[in-house]
Amino acid sequence: MAGKISMGARREVVSAVTERYRSAKRAEKGRILDELCATTGWHRKHAVRALRRRETVGPGEVEAKRKRRRRYGATIKDALTALWEASDRVCGKRLKVMIPTLLPALEQHGRLQLSQSDRDRVLAISAATIDRLLVDVKIAASGGRRRRAGFYSAIRREVPIRTFNDWNSPVPGFCEVDMVAHGGTSVAGSFIQTLTMVDVATGWTECLPLLTREGSLVVEAINRAQSLFPWLLRGVDFDNDSAFMNDVVVPWCREQKLEVTRSRAYKKNDQAFVEQKNGAVVRRLMGYGRFDGVETARMMGRLYAAARLYVNFFQPSFKLKEKRREGAKVIKRYHLPSTPYERALAHPKVTAAVKKRLRDQYRSLDPVALLAEIRATQEELGNRVDRRAGQARGLQPAHTSTLPATAASFAKTLGKTATVGEPRATHRRTRRPYKTRVRMPSKLDPHIAAIEAWLAEQPQLTALAIVGRLREKYPEEFGKRQHSIVQRLLRALRRRAAERLVAQGPLDDATTAAPLPGVVDGSGYEGPDPPTAPLVEQAGKPIWRGQSIDIGSPSAMAPSG
Repeated sequence: MAGKISMGARREVVSAVTERYRSAKRAEKGRILDELCATTGWHRKHAVRALRRRETVGPGEVEAKRKRRRRYGATIKDALTALWEASDRVCGKRLKVMIPTLLPALEQHGRLQLSQSDRDRVLAISAATIDRLLVDVKIAASGGRRRRAGFYSAIRREVPIRTFNDWNSPVPGFCEVDMVAHGGTSVAGSFIQTLTMVDVATGWTECLPLLTREGSLVVEAINRAQSLFPWLLRGVDFDNDSAFMNDVVVPWCREQKLEVTRSRAYKKNDQAFVEQKNGAVVRRLMGYGRFDGVETARMMGRLYAAARLYVNFFQPSFKLKEKRREGAKVIKRYHLPSTPYERALAHPKVTAAVKKRLRDQYRSLDPVALLAEIRATQEELGNRVDRRAGQARGLQPAHTSTLPATAASFAKTLGKTATVGEPRATHRRTRRPYKTRVRMPSKLDPHIAAIEAWLAEQPQLTALAIVGRLREKYPEEFGKRQHSIVQRLLRALRRRAAERLVAQGPLDDATTAAPLPGVVDGSGYEGPDPPTAPLVEQAGKPIWRGQSIDIGSPSAMAPSG
C-alpha cells in the first residue's frame, strides 16, 4: 500500500518518469505504471492520464499553467458587497435566497445599477462563490486578518487520535497524561500545575508538581516519572493542550521510542483513566485552592512522594470489565477492587524481577506512617492556600504543633477526629470564632408602646404607614431612611406572635383553616394578613378567628436586634 506523500511529491515523481514512459516499449510502460501506482496510490487509469498530460519542460523553461477565465469581475463583487451589507451581513447560503428580493429593492431606490448581463450573473451566482468573493470584505469588516492556525496545530494534526475504546487491554507502560491546575478561582498569573500519569493496564499513578506550563518542564517531569514507574514507559496519551502538543514534547517522546497519541477535542471520556485519578487522587489531596511558589512546589513534591506509595500499594480501585448498551440503558461490569500493586503482580507481561522488587518494597511500607506524612504535609500546605509566593515565606510548619510527631501517636488519633469533623487543611480554612455583637440602642425603643397600640387598632398597618405617623409626630427624629428599622421591628413582632400562636395550639376547628400572617405588601415588607372575619374585642385583645394573639405584651414585642 502506498505511503502518505504530498501532492507536490506526486508531481515530482510524475515529472521524473514522464520522459522514460514516453520512450519505453509496451512492457516497460506497464512496469512504470505499476511502480507509479504503488508509489502514489493512484488508480492505473489516472496514472496513465497524468503521464500523457505532462509535458516535458526543458531547462530554463517555465511550465505553462492553464488559467480559467474569470467570470465574476469587480462589478459583481461590488454588487455582492452592497447586497451583503443590505442583508445585515448574513452568510452566503442565506444571502443567495435573499438576492431576488434585495436586488429589485436596491435598484428601485437607486442604490444599485447593473446591466442586464451583470444582473443575470448576480441572480445565478452560487452560495459558495458568494463566500469566496467576499472573503477579504468580511476580513476587513471584522477589523483585520483572521487568526491564523497556530504553530502547534500542525504538530497536533500529526499526532494520531486514540479513544477510550482503542486501548484493547494494553501491556503495562502505556500511560494517559493530563494536567491539573491549582489556580483557585482565577487562572490569572502563574500557579502550580500537577502532571498526572496513569498506567492504563494497572492504574499505577504518578503525580509531579510543575511550577509553570512549559514543554521543557513536561519533558523533565516525564523523564522523572520514568524512574518512578516499576516498568519502562511504552506510550503516552495526551490531550490537546499546547503544553503537550508542541515542538519540544512530541519530538522528545518520539526520540525516547514512546508511542504518542492524543484524545479528541472536548471528549474527556477518551482519557477516562487519568480523569478519574485527577479527582480521586489529586483533588482529594490538594483541593481546589490556589498554590504557587517554589517552596510550595517542594511541599507538594513531598506530599506526592508519600501519596504515590499509599495509593499504589494500599488503595484499591475499580476497573471497568465490560460495557454494553441495551436500548437507552448502558450496563457496566467491573472487576473486583484491587490495588495497582496487585494488578501488577497478576499481569503476565510484568517480569519476575519487577514483581520481586515490588514485593520487597511492599513489605517495607507502613500505611499509617505514610498517612501521617500525608496529613502533616497537608497541614503545611494549608498555610499556603490562596496565598502569594511572597506571603508564604516565613511560615512555621503547622504539623509541629497540631499533629503528632510519630506515626504511633498519629495512629492513636485515628477514629476520633471523624466524629468532630476533620476538614483537610488543603481543602478548607479553619473558621474564625464568631464575635458576639452587643445590641445597640434603637431609635424606636421609646416608641415601641405607641407602635404596639397602632397595631392593636389596625393590624394591617405597613412599615411605610408607621414611618409616616412617626414623621408627623417627631419630624426631627424620623425620615424616610428609618423604613428599614421599622421593618425589622415589625418582623420581630410578628415572629413572636406566630411563635405564641403555634405554642398555644388550636382552640377550635376553625383555627386550622385560618391563614397565618405574612402577606407581602407593596413596600416589599412582610405585613399581616387582613382579618377574614370582623375583629372582636375581648379584654383589650384583638382576635383572629377565635385565636388570641397578645400584641400589647411588652415582653413579646421586644425587638430581636
